Amino acid sequence: MTEQNGDYGAEQIKVLSGLEGVRKRPSMYIGNTGEGGLHHLVYEVVDNSIDEALAGYCTRIKVILQKDGSVSVEDNGRGIPVEMHPTEQVSALELVLCTLHAGGKFDHSTYKVSGGLHGVGVSVVNALSIWARAEIKRNGKIYEQSYRHGIKTDEVSITGDTTQTGTTIIFMPDPEIFTETLEFQYEIIQARLRELAFLNKDVKILLKDDRSGAEDEFHYKGGIVSYVEYLNRKRTVVNEHPIFFTGEKDNVQVEIAFQYYDGYSERLFAFVNNIPTKEGGTHVTGFRGALTKCINRYASDDIVPKNLREKMGGDDVREGLTCVVSVRVPNPQFEGQTKTKLGNSEVKSIVESICNEKLTIYLEKNPQEARKILAKAVDAARAREAARRAKELTRKKSSGIDLLMAGKLAECQSKIPAEREIFLVEGDSAGGSAKQGRDRVFQAILPLRGKIMNVEKARFDKILASEEIKQIISALGTGVGSDDFEKDKLRYHKVIIMTDADVDGAHIRTLLLTFFYRQMPSLVEEGFVYIAQPPLYRIGKGKKEMFFGGEDDLNNYLFQQASSLMKIRVNDERILEENELITILKNLSYYRKLIDYLQRINVWEEMVYFLLDHDVHSADQFIDEDFVMQLKNDLADKPVVLGNIRTCRWKASSYEFDAAIKDKAHIFVTVGPQIPLIPEFRSALSIFPAIKEFVTASFTLTTGEKDIPVKNWIELLEKVKVESFKGSTLQRYKGLGEMNPIQLWDTTMNPQNRVLLQVKIDDAEKADDIFTTLMGDKVEPRRDFINTHALEVTELDI
Repeated sequence: MTEQNGDYGAEQIKVLSGLEGVRKRPSMYIGNTGEGGLHHLVYEVVDNSIDEALAGYCTRIKVILQKDGSVSVEDNGRGIPVEMHPTEQVSALELVLCTLHAGGKFDHSTYKVSGGLHGVGVSVVNALSIWARAEIKRNGKIYEQSYRHGIKTDEVSITGDTTQTGTTIIFMPDPEIFTETLEFQYEIIQARLRELAFLNKDVKILLKDDRSGAEDEFHYKGGIVSYVEYLNRKRTVVNEHPIFFTGEKDNVQVEIAFQYYDGYSERLFAFVNNIPTKEGGTHVTGFRGALTKCINRYASDDIVPKNLREKMGGDDVREGLTCVVSVRVPNPQFEGQTKTKLGNSEVKSIVESICNEKLTIYLEKNPQEARKILAKAVDAARAREAARRAKELTRKKSSGIDLLMAGKLAECQSKIPAEREIFLVEGDSAGGSAKQGRDRVFQAILPLRGKIMNVEKARFDKILASEEIKQIISALGTGVGSDDFEKDKLRYHKVIIMTDADVDGAHIRTLLLTFFYRQMPSLVEEGFVYIAQPPLYRIGKGKKEMFFGGEDDLNNYLFQQASSLMKIRVNDERILEENELITILKNLSYYRKLIDYLQRINVWEEMVYFLLDHDVHSADQFIDEDFVMQLKNDLADKPVVLGNIRTCRWKASSYEFDAAIKDKAHIFVTVGPQIPLIPEFRSALSIFPAIKEFVTASFTLTTGEKDIPVKNWIELLEKVKVESFKGSTLQRYKGLGEMNPIQLWDTTMNPQNRVLLQVKIDDAEKADDIFTTLMGDKVEPRRDFINTHALEVTELDI
């Protein structure tokens, strides 16, 4: 356990430098000023609370996303000291909040280990906030201090008495810094807090969203064992329970949990002082080395043939492994400024020593589980040997020429990888158009015949036996597999997946993404993989033709046309025209899309309007029984059948009731706290003020000398489209082959006009989970996914 020291006062706060430059160069401290940097502010404050937990003083952390866009983080630790600092002559609280590199983490008598971004912590959060406030419970008093742009606006003051201890930090991100977005995403913060709760089993973390009423509580007494079980929840496991061991040496604490499943990928999540180390480091090297040695040492001749045992390598013993490695190091040294790789050389031998000792004991005491693991490693070794010859084919320097000679790869002229791009195209038909339409200087085309293998369900030797996959590997030139993949040999710096817009095209795209994610992950991680966005619609008007990527783009064009063709009178009063007309039509069209989804889950249009008009915006409103009673009473004169008010079935502190359309009892909805949590309802809530007056209005559409009466907003959208569309022809593309080479070049391949989606992995765990759910062997998770999301499908291709 971490050595505890209760002396945490002003003298333990060490100062290294001021806050200069944080606001001028925020990316140096939080990575970027986009969505990632915004959420990093929350993590930094939470990390301070976690450090209190690591020191043994904090058991509860509460994070609240406030309605005004601010965030509060509260813990029950010791509370930041408020006394005057002995040398700086200001309060310790002010030092921590207003000075870079000031805090207890720099005094190892206070914190033996700590996380946080290079120790800059909460002061950077303060500097990048338009305002912030600290509330400290300590010494039987409640202390407060406020700040603006990282500078105090008042002195530390006593605001009350308390018997509790702890720190609450509330901050509002500065819009001058975070120009891209100021909206915190619940799911992103949820994922990180869940991770922290797994890594710190003694801490209960609560997350609440006051904007929607959503809330979660994370507390996993099993720690990283529970984490491994969570990661494998959608997989068929080999050993029934995760293997877990822990140890400590030279103040380095080690926790490791792992479990095998029936897949073929290694899934290792490594942490140092709660910080994810995506690139691994010495702690990962130590574990991998010990695992290989232990399993090879334990293997006996009657279980593993001698010739096979000699060749059993690290890849074999790690195939199908899900593992969490968590170490706590007093002075971690990270390679690079992003803290993604641990560099402390001494950690490798410590982890290896602990793992060797503990795993050897486990294997000896659990022979049945050990044999299951050995059997899986043996199978992996056999498959690797079988794949060796297939691999050699993919490494030949002439492979690209072989494909060229076979007429499959249409190569480009440039020899500079950074300039070159390759299109992976579905079928010979689209391949033919792409070959004719491309720019031969820098664009290569590789047509793929049919659907490639689903690598999620296949062993490595089977993957390499697939003709289509061999073609892709040969064309890219990198080789494949952990031993043979060489990113520097990539022949194209843009690998573009270009498939049809139908269900088959989507399937092929998914299979290709699965292949890249599982077999060439660094291509995805470093942004070399793209998805082409061919148009879905073509409008012809005389000799002119226009292309649109989707229905929204098409509608926006039609609304633009409408602004010059017509005027719209609302309720025989105000007139909409030009830019105002375009804005209103776009808003109504977006609202229509939201209504269409909500109606598919039985929240019909009139009910949506009623709830929005009654300002139903948060799940917390349904805690008030009087509020729920008033909703029901106000619905009584509508054409609905209402049930009795009852305690909510999934949230005991709230109330709900059922409502059904009169004479259509099968169309009913439960009016309760779940409705404000529906993302589409929340989107409707945000746009409602802009469209409210039009949703209940009637209209007159004037075009030329003709007046067209329109009953409601839905009919208005249809009439506007019809009038705007007159004199035009519409074509909806199903396949790339329907476009001629010139059209394909203009819309999808020309760098000046095209839209490419770059494939990124922001959340590796979530990405892994999605691929496993949709492409793995287990049917139940896939069925649950389909049942959950079936109603979100807007266009079903059957």
